[in-house]
Amino acid sequence: MLRPMSLFARITLPLAAVNFINQANRSLVAVIGPLLALEFGLTAAELGLLAACFFAAYAMAQLPIGLALDLKGPRRVQATLALIAATGFIISALSADVWMLAAGRCVAGVGVAAGLMAMLKANTQWYPKERVAAVTGAGLFFASMGGLAATMPVQWALPFIGWRGVFVVLAGLAVSVSVWIWFSVPNAPPGVAPAPRRSLRQEIGEYGRIFKDPVFLRLVPTVAMLSTLNFTYQGLWSGPWLRDVGGLADAPRAAALFIYSIGMTGQAASFAQSRGYSPMLVPYIGVAGCLFAQAMLMLGPTDFWTMALLWFLFSFSGSVGPAGYAAIGQGFPPALAGRVATA
Repeated sequence: MLRPMSLFARITLPLAAVNFINQANRSLVAVIGPLLALEFGLTAAELGLLAACFFAAYAMAQLPIGLALDLKGPRRVQATLALIAATGFIISALSADVWMLAAGRCVAGVGVAAGLMAMLKANTQWYPKERVAAVTGAGLFFASMGGLAATMPVQWALPFIGWRGVFVVLAGLAVSVSVWIWFSVPNAPPGVAPAPRRSLRQEIGEYGRIFKDPVFLRLVPTVAMLSTLNFTYQGLWSGPWLRDVGGLADAPRAAALFIYSIGMTGQAASFAQSRGYSPMLVPYIGVAGCLFAQAMLMLGPTDFWTMALLWFLFSFSGSVGPAGYAAIGQGFPPALAGRVATA
């Protein structure tokens, strides 16, 4: 059996790298949005619709991906999806009009759709039950660096490579990560017997069992709301708010988004579980933090550091949501981990 650090380096880290790309891709539109609006003549509503293409494709891919993760394993699924993501980034880079760009965003959305879920599935397979949430939190810490990379570093690189060059860099990263996963991540832990062969209809039917589970139904709204708010603000609303309401120019706006992304590296859920607290305790507290930050933002602060710290509080509070996925998954058999996470 591999030692804990070797497990993390060989399994969790390569799979988290796709989520690194996912986080970078989500944050990207907030930074390059004004350039896209100028080049393609987009209104704010049309720019929002363009960002929504990514999230719509990401959402629609979840349930099929969850089934694939459980039946084929995270190695095969994630390595393949990373190549699909690279294809989406290339389409985006070559876009001649907004429709081609939207198509590229949709393809990329499918390609990164298992960014968190494949890591959760692998962690459930390879780590003791009590370690899954903490290890997932560590993987999310690495993945959240993608959000940092898509703020100030992208702002600095834009004069040299343009927004199209940024998509080419993402495509190159996605191909590299696909190769890394294929040669690093084992198919399954040693000695694990394959699941009994069942029909595809029976496997799909397990989603009914998940969606009827009372614990799942009780906990999912909190986790879903935290993730929804955090990712939507990060990828769509925070950039325009800082520009139109906060009155920030490009450079300070990128700096504020950088601080926002730092908040998403929070490890509160892992810290709490390692000390014996329920992993769902921190997500509940996170809801209160998000509500407070939004209430303060409604007052219309004008000072840069006040705005930046409030957005940091918001993202830090919301960052604990994904760790709740691991907590919910602990109530189901490991064979259903992919389907529970995507559900």
